[in-house]
Order: sequence, then structure tokens, then C-alpha cells
Amino acid sequence: MDKKLIDRINQLSQKSKTQGLTVGEKEEQQKLRKEYLSEFKSNFRKQLENIEITYVD
Repeated sequence: MDKKLIDRINQLSQKSKTQGLTVGEKEEQQKLRKEYLSEFKSNFRKQLENIEITYVD
């Protein structure tokens, strides 16, 4: 994951709690969150696909 992406999401979240966001910032926040979730799901799927289950008799 890109550290800059996470840092920007956190900045917008903090600003939202303290000052509020402009319309443009809200749109940016939603776009960044979607991008983050997409990357997270992709990485998680790759991890699941690499799991091998072996049975010991």
C-alpha cells in the first residue's frame, strides 16, 4: 500500500473531525477510500490464493 495514500486519507479524516471538509475534499476522500479498499481487497485475495491446505494423516 502506498503510504502517501494512507497519510492523505488520515489527514482528510482528521480535518473532517475538526473543521469539516469542502465539497472537493469530500469527493477526494471518497475516491481515496475506494482506491484503498480496492488495493486492500486485491492484496487480501492474493494472500488467500496462496494458502495451501495440507492434511496430515
